Amino acid sequence: MFPRVSWIAVTIIVLFCVYTYAQVVSLVCLGCLCEVSTGCNISIGCNNMVCGPFSITKYYWEDVGKPPPMGESSSDDDAFHKCVNDLYCAGYTVQAYMAKHTQLKDCNGDGVIDCDDYVRLHRLGSAGCNNSLSSDYEKKYKFCLQTFERK
Repeated sequence: MFPRVSWIAVTIIVLFCVYTYAQVVSLVCLGCLCEVSTGCNISIGCNNMVCGPFSITKYYWEDVGKPPPMGESSSDDDAFHKCVNDLYCAGYTVQAYMAKHTQLKDCNGDGVIDCDDYVRLHRLGSAGCNNSLSSDYEKKYKFCLQTFERK
């Protein structure tokens, strides 16, 4: 199912650099969010309203203060595209979104805020995270999480 398991390992290593920032989402969880979003395809670009390996929308990025790519300005007209297509900046954006929205956001109602909530929050947004994921998306997410939590 994941022929590019090495991609997720590389992604986890690269994203490890993101964490001088207070980490909300574990590296494994963040790697799985990337994997189920696009197969962690760092060259995917934009497809309709979502961009980058994490499938981030402009609203998602703006909601956390428009983080700029390293050494760039967030006022640059292309800052959104540059950030969400850069693994470091995109990972930071996801962490910032989770930090902002997970306080008291137990999306699945199990009493614990964990990766199961983060995947819903990332995919369905803050207002919709109590809804169910598609079965295919959830299957991919669960498989990824089980695979990398064992290592």
